Order: sequence, then structure tokens, then C-alpha cells
Amino acid sequence: MTPPSFLAAGVMLAVIASPAAADRLPDLPALDLSRADTSVIGVSSGGYMATQLAVAWPERFSGLAVLGAGPWSCAQGTLRRALGQCMTTRLGPPDLAELEQRLAGYRELDRAGSAEALSALRAFVWHGSADETVAPALGAALAEQLGTWLAKPSEQLRFVESEGIGHGWPIGHRDTPPPATELGDCRQGGGTHLLSCGLEIADEAMNWLHDGGGDGQGSGELIHFDQRDFAVKGLDDSGYLFVPDACHEGGCELTVALHGCAMGAEQIGELFVRHSGLNEWAAANDRVVLYPQAETSLANPQGCWDWWGFAESTWQLDPLHDSRDGTQVRALMGMIDRLQEAATPR
Repeated sequence: MTPPSFLAAGVMLAVIASPAAADRLPDLPALDLSRADTSVIGVSSGGYMATQLAVAWPERFSGLAVLGAGPWSCAQGTLRRALGQCMTTRLGPPDLAELEQRLAGYRELDRAGSAEALSALRAFVWHGSADETVAPALGAALAEQLGTWLAKPSEQLRFVESEGIGHGWPIGHRDTPPPATELGDCRQGGGTHLLSCGLEIADEAMNWLHDGGGDGQGSGELIHFDQRDFAVKGLDDSGYLFVPDACHEGGCELTVALHGCAMGAEQIGELFVRHSGLNEWAAANDRVVLYPQAETSLANPQGCWDWWGFAESTWQLDPLHDSRDGTQVRALMGMIDRLQEAATPR
């Protein structure tokens, strides 16, 4: 059994050949990206995973944005909690004090970053007030949890609850929107979980995390890359990378964007990686965007990121999915390491 489907979705784009058109997709490139201002943004299961990354390696991230998800380690490795405390709250709200004890235990074993590093994070939390998949109270609980960690929460944390919006990734009306038939209703959602709400949540989140505000111009390349170098349970064979024209020679910064359940390319094609609004913002602000991809399986039929422990060893009584030792956490950090390596001389 696995949680039901939930998310936890003028730039010129060029697409590299698909697996059907070539023997192998290109590898994820080393781009010599800066380590100074890396951020991670995710929606629903991707939001839970984004927080897991930031807590495991806070010294590697400056910004965290979470849409439609609850507190760090909410499920604590059990499906029962995932369903009853981290989507609904029928089992009661998450116990933040208990989660704090879990974090302290991880720190003692070097499975999470230091409190000092975490306190410097800049964070953005968004939830729709009409979310019937992940209760809005859980977004508020995440904001409360982050507020206890940050050095100056009034300056570092922004929590937004949008009236009348359901579960998904709200988008506005850019010059190149996806077909209207591919958009979900703002309140009820839809198959792609890209919500037609007139709200560019990507702009709001990224402007808060990075004080952005480019000139609105720019172009870049959407690269479909082979993800098998980072193969672990739950990851697809390929991922996507958006590289602004100004970033091919290195020096730019990186944002990792994590889709929600049923939002991977396996299920909705390139809708999320093309139409989230992140690429337009990134092109105007010289920022590379990495779109890793999860895959569906018997254990994970909706293609969620591992926020309750399904990808860990079946014999583990206490999965380490939410720590530095989590298999998906290690794989995602490996992708970040690759992008921040110096490019190989040609």
C-alpha cells in the first residue's frame, strides 16, 4: 500500500534527443556551478524531500521552498503516520518535540547537519487553504518547525496560505503557458497538478529565496540527461536540466526542483519541467535548474519521492530516508556534486 496520488506541479528551449532517438542520453554535465547560493524547491512529496535535503546538508543549501507539504520527518519511517499525520491529521498533528528528538539523534551520529548551519537557511512555505490532499495545518506546522530552527525567523521565513487554492503547483499566465487542457482547476486540481490560478508561485518563492528580479529576458536549453549514474531505488533512468545561455561556462548558481507524486515525466511528460515557471525565472537570473525524476513501481505506484522510507532496506525498522544516509538523499546530493564540479577541459 502506498499513499494516494498527491504532489507532495518567452524562454527559448532546445531539447536533447529522447531515449528512443539515441542510444544513450548525455550524462549530467560538470558545469563548475557556484556553491555559494544553492536552493531546493519541492511540491508535496517533493516538498518533503526538499526539507530532508536541507536538514541533512544545511551547509550545502542557502534556500528551501516547500509547497503543499508538512514538517521534516513527519512520517518517521512509517506508512501509517504518512497517511494519518502527514497528509490528513486523523491520527492527530505531528509531534514537533518528538521530531526534534529524532533530529538530535541524527546529529549525534553525523546523519544531519549542525543546528548552526540550519539556522542560516532562508525558507519559503506555501499551502493552499483548500488543499484536501495534504491538510493546510501541516504547512503551518512546517512553518512553526522552521521558525524554531532559524536564527531570525521574521527575516528568514515567509509562510503563505493562499485562499481557495487546492493541492498542486499554481501557475499564472506566462507568454508560453501549457495547453489549457493540461491544467488543473485551481481548487480541485487535476491530472498534472499544475493549477491554473493566476499565481506564479515559482516567482514568489524564488524572489524570496534569492532576492531575484531579473529583466524578464533570457533564454536557455532544457537538457534531457541520463540519470543512471545515480541509480537508486525509486529514481527514473533520466532527468532534466535547464541551463541558461549565460551558464554554460560555469559560475552560475543552482536550484534543485523536485516534482510531486504523479508529476514526473513518466506520467505527465515534460509539462512540469517546461511550465513550472522556474525556467523563465532562472533564465532572467542566470540560475541553473535541476529536475531529478522519480519513477513508479509496485512499492511506489505514483512515482513519489521517498519521504516515508519505501526506498530503504526492507529489514530496517527505522529507515534512514530522511538523513544523510538515505539512498535518495545521497543520489540527489551526487547530482549536485556533479554540477558543481569543474568542467572537464575539451
